Amino acid sequence: MKKILKYIAVTGLAVATTVSCNMDLVPIDAVAYEEGEQLIQTQANLDAMENGLLTSFRATQMGLYSITSELMMDGFNATLDYGNNYGGIHRATINDFNSGDYYVEDYWAGYYGAIKNYNIFIAAAENVPEELKEKVDVVLGEAYFFRAFSYLNLARHFGVAYSASTASTDLCVPLVLVYDQAEKPARETVAKVYAQIKEDLDNAAILLADTKGKVRSSKPTIDAVNALYARYYLDIADYSHAAEYAHKVIDPRTYALAKTEKEMQAEYIDDNGTEAIYQVFGNKSTEGTNSNALYTYYTADTQHEKVFKPYYIPSQKLIDCYEATDLRLAQWFDNQEYVQINGSYYQGEFFVFTKYWGNPALTTTPLRNGRQLPKPLLISEMYLIAAEAELTTNPVAAKTDLNALQSARGASETDATVETVRNEWFKETIGEGLRMVTMKRWGQGYNGRAMQPGAANALNQGTDYEQKVLPSTDPHFCWPIPSHEMNINKNLVQNAGYADL
Repeated sequence: MKKILKYIAVTGLAVATTVSCNMDLVPIDAVAYEEGEQLIQTQANLDAMENGLLTSFRATQMGLYSITSELMMDGFNATLDYGNNYGGIHRATINDFNSGDYYVEDYWAGYYGAIKNYNIFIAAAENVPEELKEKVDVVLGEAYFFRAFSYLNLARHFGVAYSASTASTDLCVPLVLVYDQAEKPARETVAKVYAQIKEDLDNAAILLADTKGKVRSSKPTIDAVNALYARYYLDIADYSHAAEYAHKVIDPRTYALAKTEKEMQAEYIDDNGTEAIYQVFGNKSTEGTNSNALYTYYTADTQHEKVFKPYYIPSQKLIDCYEATDLRLAQWFDNQEYVQINGSYYQGEFFVFTKYWGNPALTTTPLRNGRQLPKPLLISEMYLIAAEAELTTNPVAAKTDLNALQSARGASETDATVETVRNEWFKETIGEGLRMVTMKRWGQGYNGRAMQPGAANALNQGTDYEQKVLPSTDPHFCWPIPSHEMNINKNLVQNAGYADL
């Protein structure tokens, strides 16, 4: 038997951000085994490995995994104190945003490091004691769900937007389905990657069929699988199935949209709401989550006790999308607290983005730290997917679904048009890391990031900042294959518009 040492995380955040696609590094918190060995022998083995899978997935939620693409788009402006954090991708110029961008490298490495763990479990699940088979199958369904989720995000960022006419030749990302430290895989086509996503979802649907959905489930359920199906079908423009799967999650009314200030606070501050189809577990001590603190950096201050020191603030373009009665404006944006930027204090002059200000239960200090329990799938997105898909298949239903979301948020109901549905995507999912992939799907760019007038003295300005123009044809809508990967794997081909470093 060929002896190959393999590794899988069992506790903690074990996915090293420097892991390359050929899996040549070993996680710190890991167990080793040889190919063919029965890795899952007891319930304790299974529990530990499941915890490792859940931890690997959590490590790819929030933080840079949602921030990076969000700051590339038109919803935020860089303050004078941003320190070039995410600067290259925010400016998105040929000289600034290239294959050496370390946020993109970390995004790629984080997902492939997690995929390594999913692959190892999937292989290990083929050889288990008979008495554990039923329980292993449930965790196997989770692993397939995680892998499908990961490849969908990789495809959305590094591959060309799905087009049925070119998907069989458009390049996407390498498909790594079996762990092999020596493998140097080439990029597969968009068609093959999406086919694998569908296959993994089909497997997850079978294995998790009896895992009933519930609000804020801390593990994947059949509702989470159906929600991910809805994303998949929307991407490939199969609108009838996208609407069908979105409604599989909507129609049982297991999950309810927040309709009051109290309900919004429960959802977006206390992580105790009714919208999360899947809410990742975490706590303030041993099970930490990635932080979105760069939008707030709430800190103690000698002059005003507590102040915001954000690296990025909302653009006026974003603020203008909301009516005064919109619950999202009141819940996700603050203009009452003091803000300090470049040594100056501001109050009431502009809004700070506070959707991820932080759950007080996830910090050991009185200051919110930008940490929330990640919610990879929310019922609000299902209404958006249904409405977008139904614009083509059932315009009356599209209006019903769009209005349900608008009404819940305190916004005026509108007709369902391409413009109103796209605008609702912007308002509802801001900060979730979906802005770039939605605009990419629509073949749409943007013309400027109009700044809040009261923040003029606090922001970087110029053609790469508030005046930024990013046409739909800009190569940066397909992120570069990281230079580290290109250097160690000569089978990879770079995306157009990038020079390897």
